Amino acid sequence: MYKKLFYVVLAFLSFTLIFGCGKDSQQGKMEKASEKMEAAGEKMAESMGEGMEEMAEAMQEMGEAMGGDSKIQPVGFRELKALLPENLGSLNRTAATGGKTSAFGITVSQAEANYENGDQCLSVKIVDMASMKKMVMMAQFGWMMTDFDRETDSGYEKTMTFKGNKGFEKYDTESKEGEIQLFVGERFVVEVNGADMDMADMKKALDRLDLEKLQSLKNWFF
Repeated sequence: MYKKLFYVVLAFLSFTLIFGCGKDSQQGKMEKASEKMEAAGEKMAESMGEGMEEMAEAMQEMGEAMGGDSKIQPVGFRELKALLPENLGSLNRTAATGGKTSAFGITVSQAEANYENGDQCLSVKIVDMASMKKMVMMAQFGWMMTDFDRETDSGYEKTMTFKGNKGFEKYDTESKEGEIQLFVGERFVVEVNGADMDMADMKKALDRLDLEKLQSLKNWFF
């Protein structure tokens, strides 16, 4: 989790440098934390025993700058887990997990379930990123701020809209593996990964998820 958040930080810094306008208080905090991270990184490069404390402090400050409204906490993972049905059409749920993780001032809640029918396998993950600022989510999921449609001899990837939600899909026709990501309620990311399935079947499974109920959870406070 820490490693992933570290890369999110780097992605967000790049995003801010490219698209940022002016120097508001948030950007100033980001720059200050970035300078601390760079200095700590130099110490760590010289000696593994040094710079760790400084890096942790800098990452904490960066997380606070990246974080959203502290009053809006992620939906409890049990509520997210309840949105994963026992079956999605002919696919039966074989496992379901959930949890909440906090690091560097960012709290993420998520639930995931696996479904199978013979050789067909599908995983569904719902992630609540309420404590992240929208710009940070856009940096992590670049397709949120672009539109594209690319195709090769073996597959394609493109942005799309599913039930009014901005999304991304890609599919490999040779391996029959695909992925769908949706941004719901400006804070939830729904991710579907399928194996030995057509994209049409993956979308049928996705259609059985109650996305309207998921979106309604954005106004809940925990």
